[in-house]
Amino acid sequence: MAEEMETIEVPEKFKKLVDEIEKMSVLDLAELVKILEKKFGVSAAPQMVATAAGAPATEDAQAEEKSSYNVILSAVGDKKIDVIKVVRDTTEKGLKEAKDLVDAAVSAPQTVKEGIKKEEAEEMKKKFNEAGATVELK
Repeated sequence: MAEEMETIEVPEKFKKLVDEIEKMSVLDLAELVKILEKKFGVSAAPQMVATAAGAPATEDAQAEEKSSYNVILSAVGDKKIDVIKVVRDTTEKGLKEAKDLVDAAVSAPQTVKEGIKKEEAEEMKKKFNEAGATVELK
């Protein structure tokens, strides 16, 4: 099925610019986009809005979202070994995986567990706090 190109009315002040862009190769266009992103601090990537799998973004979906939480390790603290132990206990990860997660959390927040009930999330948060770590529930 061949789709017809939609005719777009280009304002006079942009005609010269649009004509130049139309003459560019795909590689040149990709390079131009990267330069513009850096210069203006923006991203050309489409922004995705996450909703529950296949569910419309309604009050029901929002209510469901509030009943499940993600536990995010945002700061490790001074007792790194204790934090690794808590990660192992709460996630059933091996020693290496738990250590890697904690090491990564030193530089950027890391998700420890996703989609859990509020009670379990609060219990995990308490264990992490006792080990000296900082956790967020989202």
